[in-house]
Amino acid sequence: MSDPTADVAAKVSTDSRSLLPRDGGLYANTPLWLKAAEKFVTSYYSALSSSRNTISSFYIPPATMPDGKTLPTIVFNGNVISDASTFQIMFEKEMPAAHYDIQSFNCHMVNPNYTAIGSEGTPGTTGKNMTILVMVSGSVSYGKALEGEQRMFSESIVLVPNPTNTAGKGKGGSRKGWLIQSQNFRFV
Repeated sequence: MSDPTADVAAKVSTDSRSLLPRDGGLYANTPLWLKAAEKFVTSYYSALSSSRNTISSFYIPPATMPDGKTLPTIVFNGNVISDASTFQIMFEKEMPAAHYDIQSFNCHMVNPNYTAIGSEGTPGTTGKNMTILVMVSGSVSYGKALEGEQRMFSESIVLVPNPTNTAGKGKGGSRKGWLIQSQNFRFV
C-alpha cells in the first residue's frame, strides 16, 4: 500500500492516531497548514475530553475589530459564547465528561498574508503568517467513554498564528503555534 497524498483526508482521533506518515518521505513535503491542522485537532479535542482547564489557551486573546465585533467568535450548537474563559467554564462546570472520536478533518489555507489585529507593518516571513480553515466531523459521547450516547458533530474553526509563540511554554504546559479566532460547533 502506498503512502496517502497530502490531498487525502486524515483521520485523527483523541487517541492520537493519524494517517499522515511520520517516516520522512511524504510527511516532510506535507504543507505547513496541514501539519498545523493535524496537530491542532489532536491536541484540542484531547483537551476537550481530558484537560478542560486548558481550553481557553487554545483561543486568541479577546480583541475588538474596527467595526466593533469581538474576537474570538465562538458558537456552540447555535449559542454564542462571549469569550474563551466562559467557554472553558461551561465545559468544566456544566458539561459531563466527554469522549471525542474525530472521523475526519479537512483544512485549507484561507489567507496567506495574515496580519494580527493591532500589529504594525507587514506579515512575517516565517511561513506561519496565514489563516487556516479547519473543518472537523466526528462523534462525541458524554458520560463514561463508550457508554454514553454518541452524537455526531461538525465543526468549522479558523486558526491564526499565535503571536506569543516565540517565548517559552504557554498555558497548559505546551506552546501552541495556532489559536482559534472563530469557531462554529453543531450537532448533526
